[in-house]
Amino acid sequence: MRIIINNAGLAFGTSNRGTFAAVILSLFASNQTWSQEVIESNGFGNTYEELTAFLAPGYNPIEVPDCNHASFGNHIEELYDESLGDNTFRFFIHVTPDDDRCISTINDRQRNEIKTYDKSPANLKGTQGEKVIYKWAFKLADGFQSSPNFTHIHQLKSVGGDYSSMPMYTLTTRKGTPDKLQLRYAETTNQITLKETQLSSMIGVWVEVVEQIEYTSSGYYSIRLTNKLNGQELFYYDNTALNEPKINWRPGGSFVRPKWGIYRSLINAQDLRDEEVLFSYFSIEEVSSLSTASVENINPLVYPNPTTEILHILETDATHTQIFAMSGQLLLQSNSTQIDLSDLPPSLYFLKVFDKNSNLLLTQKVLKSN
Repeated sequence: MRIIINNAGLAFGTSNRGTFAAVILSLFASNQTWSQEVIESNGFGNTYEELTAFLAPGYNPIEVPDCNHASFGNHIEELYDESLGDNTFRFFIHVTPDDDRCISTINDRQRNEIKTYDKSPANLKGTQGEKVIYKWAFKLADGFQSSPNFTHIHQLKSVGGDYSSMPMYTLTTRKGTPDKLQLRYAETTNQITLKETQLSSMIGVWVEVVEQIEYTSSGYYSIRLTNKLNGQELFYYDNTALNEPKINWRPGGSFVRPKWGIYRSLINAQDLRDEEVLFSYFSIEEVSSLSTASVENINPLVYPNPTTEILHILETDATHTQIFAMSGQLLLQSNSTQIDLSDLPPSLYFLKVFDKNSNLLLTQKVLKSN
């Protein structure tokens, strides 16, 4: 059964096992139309079904090594994480016998990933001219071991054309002195490192990612990683500062698809261990404009934004307000035109403003700063 909550702009899927993880937001603010689709973990059970219902209903958007390691069970499951205080998706991979989709000709790499692809809904696929923001949160396990070759945790891949085998953007970890996190980019078939940083600050902590891209032949791209619990910036890249627009749309391409999980080389298997990566949610958002400031989406009727404590709303007909997490979870409510965010951790949130008849007047992104 599917329940639509129209006045909140949210859609939750439900089953006899409880509320599904898929959350769909269709929000309208300041005459700017945009859509966001989010999935978050809701606890153990039905994990593959929930991921499939979000990414490609009725098809198979999950690339797991289960077929060669059935005795282990599902390589993606859900569990509660104490440090986050919430449920998460756990992606697990074994050095052996896990492989790459049971393809007998591939023995130098292995993967456990989710993706959008040609069977996915149109608003989950990046198409020419679109501007998209991808958001997610992940945690690398204590003692996380990277391959010196590659350990990808995220990719944006172009589908169609001559260069579809090479991802456009890749977030990968790499063993070294010290271990590093790298942002890799390929215009055609040659991949370069745009920026890298030490991986140590991202081990054992929750990292929130905001990635923005304009799918054009000379487009904008940025990615920001922050500590989800204290708001500290861990990594940032933005091609406008370098005045280097990127080729974000390849000739012959039909769409671009995101991928998340663990995809790693086995060439130096002695450097690896059985590994896990946790993800708390995944978000795909289509917007009308992109910039560093677009994340805050400043509106003069809402101030101060960013804020550390009280948020004020100047909308004349406003009578009550709500604050939602990026995942769609309702966090705060107020029966006034002020709402106190002081008890929330630094992060990006959604503000919803209603009139006395519970009609939605405004949806606004707000940033709780340190």
